[in-house]
Amino acid sequence: MAIFFFLVGLEIKREFVEGELSGPGQLVLPAAAALGGMALPALIYAGINWGDANALRGWAIPAATDIAFALGIVMLLGSRVPLSLKVFLTAVAIIDDLGAIVVIAIFYTQNLSIGMLLSAVTAGLLMWLLNRRGVTRPDVYIVIGLFMWVFVLKSGVHATLAGVITALAIPMRDAKGHSPVISLEHGLHPWVAFLVLPLFAFSNAGVALQGVTADVLFSPVPMGIVLGLLVGKAVGVFGTTMIMIKMGLAQPPSAASVRQILGVSILCGIGFTMSLFIGGLAFAGLDPVYTTQLKIGVLSGSVICGLLGTLLLLQKR
Repeated sequence: MAIFFFLVGLEIKREFVEGELSGPGQLVLPAAAALGGMALPALIYAGINWGDANALRGWAIPAATDIAFALGIVMLLGSRVPLSLKVFLTAVAIIDDLGAIVVIAIFYTQNLSIGMLLSAVTAGLLMWLLNRRGVTRPDVYIVIGLFMWVFVLKSGVHATLAGVITALAIPMRDAKGHSPVISLEHGLHPWVAFLVLPLFAFSNAGVALQGVTADVLFSPVPMGIVLGLLVGKAVGVFGTTMIMIKMGLAQPPSAASVRQILGVSILCGIGFTMSLFIGGLAFAGLDPVYTTQLKIGVLSGSVICGLLGTLLLLQKR
């Protein structure tokens, strides 16, 4: 998953330096929507699981959006989704991923090793200095990033953070105007889409249904995840978006109806890869029943959000 987060870091850098999030005005609406779409699902999950300290460790599970699946759906819908909404969804999902990275680094870190952490910081500073000196060869940063990955892994902080930091350190443009960031992004996309994520999904998405009863299906953990993804994401993203627009704090996506904005907001509830990943960290070392409930909740919530959001977007204006 460090490779996946390295790609996410490249996408974040491109969007913030030259893309749809490069201007303060372009950032306001998706940033507010992403924050609303992370806070409300976490609150819903925490409220449902308040009496179980172990279950509460998974409060961040429904706060995540799987950018690949959400964007895949809107791209398949083609002209039925305005370009402005595709850009909006991309921005919300990228900011959501950035928030997930921060959550993982702060809340899912254990047994911190100060020595290894300082070594990782040193590697990060070295990459920053190379960037400032105009070194544009991405292989230099990747080699240092591999050392940083080992240091971060041994420090107790989740190692995916090293992938993001390495990606952010790579210069956007070289002296000839070529972009190492975009070249790496294009080169990695097929490997991540067709190898890394399918392998992760294959190894984590399976649910043994033997012995799973209605009591398990409707227990607090899966219900908290499903309601967090379905209700929390939809209300959080859509509600925050409409409040920002009504108050005149941001411009609405052009040529997009309220129903289409709602449909895209519901698609933000497709947590899948990111939710499974956070859940795996949250429930590591606990009773396997939590892992079963995690997978049931994430798969059910993601499928419902995907179908409902698609149906709304397929309707005629």
